Amino acid sequence: MTDDTSQAPIPSADDHRPAALFLCVKNGGKSQMALGWFKELARERAIAWSGGSEPGESLSATAVEAMSERGIDITGEYPKPWTDERIRAADVVITMGCGDACPYYPGRRYEDWSFDVPAGLEGLEATRHVRDQIEAKVRVLLGEMGVEFDESGTGR
Repeated sequence: MTDDTSQAPIPSADDHRPAALFLCVKNGGKSQMALGWFKELARERAIAWSGGSEPGESLSATAVEAMSERGIDITGEYPKPWTDERIRAADVVITMGCGDACPYYPGRRYEDWSFDVPAGLEGLEATRHVRDQIEAKVRVLLGEMGVEFDESGTGR
């Protein structure tokens, strides 16, 4: 599937909630985990989307499992391409390893997130490690965006 019907709508001009866009190559793992954390923590206080430069066929099974372990269900998402409309609507664009394939629009705030995986970690263990780094980065991002959330756990 390559449409973006599962994406949050572009906010109207009178909607002042901050918006973030998470981009990677396949849009099946890291950017989906970031979207999951953002949506869980921010709830309706902010808007987020995800996209890929070369969307894959499905979500990463290890990403789905790792997020499920933390009580976050990302199975309603699927890899999709980014759109110019969403890039222009985002207050911040987070890139995760898409390099030169990631788009650039003047006036947008950009951050590139990279993740270290210790030698010897593979599969689900490696994904858990990245998941936890993503959670920490999303929490910082929400703070920088002025979005309140429960510091002790998820956004519930």
